[in-house]
Amino acid sequence: MLFKKKKIERLVSIKKDVVNSISTYCQIKHPNESILILKGNSKNGKILIDGLVIPPFSHTGPTFAGFPQSFLPFDMSYLGIVHSHPSGSAEPSLTDSHNFFGLVSLIVQFPYGDEDIFAWDSKGNSIKLEIV
Repeated sequence: MLFKKKKIERLVSIKKDVVNSISTYCQIKHPNESILILKGNSKNGKILIDGLVIPPFSHTGPTFAGFPQSFLPFDMSYLGIVHSHPSGSAEPSLTDSHNFFGLVSLIVQFPYGDEDIFAWDSKGNSIKLEIV
């Protein structure tokens, strides 16, 4: 084989203050789902999340959260989204897979603690997550 694909081990690092902001936002929106845009940078499979954006015109309910992506300004620092699952499951739903945005999707399950945040890729595979 001439061109061998190198397997890149993906890792998501998220700053502690961002985790605290996500948890607080999810608690405020409970029992509805919440949704936020992740900001940061990515290089060689290493994703660092250091900020959040409340998406414009977002809509949420007990079983859904979304926003029209066409209203987002062009910003290379947008890495993906984080949303909550008040039901307590952190598994991505079929709707989550169909509405994947960016490089990573974080799902926060109830009760929204540090151990309740999980990272997923566009294929629904788990990605290692660390809080820094």
